[in-house]
Amino acid sequence: MQSQKSKQISLKGSTAIVTDFFKFAINTILYQRGVYPADDFHMVKKYGQTVMLTEDAALVNYLDKILTQVNEWLLKGDVTQLVLVLLSKDSRTPLERWVFDIEVLRSEGDQIIPDDSKPDAEIQKEIRHIIKQIVASVTFLPLVYEPMVFNILVYTRDSAEVPGKEWLDTDPMAIEASMSQQVKLRSFSTDYHRIGAMVDYRYES
Repeated sequence: MQSQKSKQISLKGSTAIVTDFFKFAINTILYQRGVYPADDFHMVKKYGQTVMLTEDAALVNYLDKILTQVNEWLLKGDVTQLVLVLLSKDSRTPLERWVFDIEVLRSEGDQIIPDDSKPDAEIQKEIRHIIKQIVASVTFLPLVYEPMVFNILVYTRDSAEVPGKEWLDTDPMAIEASMSQQVKLRSFSTDYHRIGAMVDYRYES
């Protein structure tokens, strides 16, 4: 009897998984934290569970444009971190920073022994745990009673090619250390990438 071997993932396949995760993670955060009205989202099946995706055309286009560029940087190993910042709409005070660290485990030319290749089911399970943690974050994050907006920061290597007209240098929109609380979330990895996650939020006692 022969067992079916898991399909070995490529760098392009790994990049697609990571980019897709960012799409669903960002949508989940924007929905759970009430940045956009709940009516702007619809339910889809992903990672073996129900997740929310926006139907707001402007937001869809904005995220697609950002993630297309992130995908290109991932393929070249040029991106090290993606941060979703939630800010007060009126004061622009940073309220939450959702930080996703990106570690490159190997390059496209590195050989992967088939038996050492990580099964897709295991990758999906790890991602599912992170999405569940994001959903459960409402149990520990402070209630926000004011309207919020968001910004996406992408940290790249100095050698990365950056489209000048669409991307600008900006400050990190950090939360003051004296008012900051951090919660580390789970991570997931493929044969090529490891993604760590944490949320840093403003806490005023």
